[in-house]
Amino acid sequence: MTISREVELSGHIIDSGMMQACFGAIMDLGGSFEVDEFRIGRSEVEESYARLTVLADTEDDLRSIVHELHQNGATPAHPVDATLEPAPDDQVVPPNFYSTTNHHTEIRHDGEWIPVERIEMDCVVVVEREDDGPRAYTKVLNAIEEGELVVTGETGIRVRPPERPRNREGAFGFMQGGVSSERPSESTIAKVAEAIAETKREGGSVLAVCGPALVHSGAREDLARLVREGYIDMLSAGNGFAVHDLERDLYGTSLGMNTETLDHPRKGHKHHIYTISEIIRAGGIEEAVDRGLVESGVMYECIENDRPFVLAGSIRDDGPLPDTITDSVEAQNAIREQAHEADMVLMLSTLLHSVAVGNCLPSSTRVVCVDINPATVTQLLDRGSAQAVGMVTDIGTFVPILAEQLCEE
Repeated sequence: MTISREVELSGHIIDSGMMQACFGAIMDLGGSFEVDEFRIGRSEVEESYARLTVLADTEDDLRSIVHELHQNGATPAHPVDATLEPAPDDQVVPPNFYSTTNHHTEIRHDGEWIPVERIEMDCVVVVEREDDGPRAYTKVLNAIEEGELVVTGETGIRVRPPERPRNREGAFGFMQGGVSSERPSESTIAKVAEAIAETKREGGSVLAVCGPALVHSGAREDLARLVREGYIDMLSAGNGFAVHDLERDLYGTSLGMNTETLDHPRKGHKHHIYTISEIIRAGGIEEAVDRGLVESGVMYECIENDRPFVLAGSIRDDGPLPDTITDSVEAQNAIREQAHEADMVLMLSTLLHSVAVGNCLPSSTRVVCVDINPATVTQLLDRGSAQAVGMVTDIGTFVPILAEQLCEE
């Protein structure tokens, strides 16, 4: 016995790769399909449409196929309202709850499609019935409260993956995803600079996600300049990045090494822990800046120019600094708030923080990931941040060229 279901694809489904992805998913999962209707958009603004009958041997097989199609933007031909079930307890969700992607999502409620607010991957969708109409938004599992209405199953849910622009001109034309070490570095950096400048002209915010290697490679002063000049609006990093940056100001070293001469001063290996002690004695980074103890660097510019920062701690941290958030859930929530405010994100030589921030980003947020290790960039894409553009290059080369392009244009 063959089981079938009709699904629809709409938008720029050919050049975005949506149609190819859906066809491939059906065949990979052992199903088959028939194209019942197909209309091709014949201009840059005209959308295409396809209606398919998807066939499988069993209901379970069909459910798996439809789930995969749903993740790629297909919708049922005859949609019904989403299923809502109350959470049985705090931090407990109903069985078969819908787990979100990072793509723009809508749910159908009382016959109307409503957008899901604050979309990010691996969350649940909660629906509230308010006086001015229903509202849908995402919540992480540990924030669920007893009685909240949670979307379950996959009916009444519409996912819209971002589409590649047909016109590739303009500041963001180069941002087609993927990883390459073969792209011409200076020309690509110039395009990143243009994209940042366009984001700022449009009133958007740029978030920088930074690893300690940025300081160690000698790019600290250039990143500080970008913060000072207003091209970086927010900073997300770990305890190590901030300590390296502050150590460079207090002792002229980064993890005991002079980043200009590459010498290792006598007792330089102690500078790291000495720095932490000095900042703790002052009461925190802001207090150290106010007292004149710290007079330069990225953290200094964040304080002086009122650029918010999140320092998320880890089990590896020395100290840590008083400003470092050591509660992992609290740190996640702080990162999440930054991620939803950002219109563009620069991920600069840090694997763990790039993945952490990437997990919180909607797929519509522009992301540039730069690292000398290609595994960092590919892992970010593999984790679901498919919108990211990857550059495999030295961060100590990238940031100075970027600062020169932006600050001297």
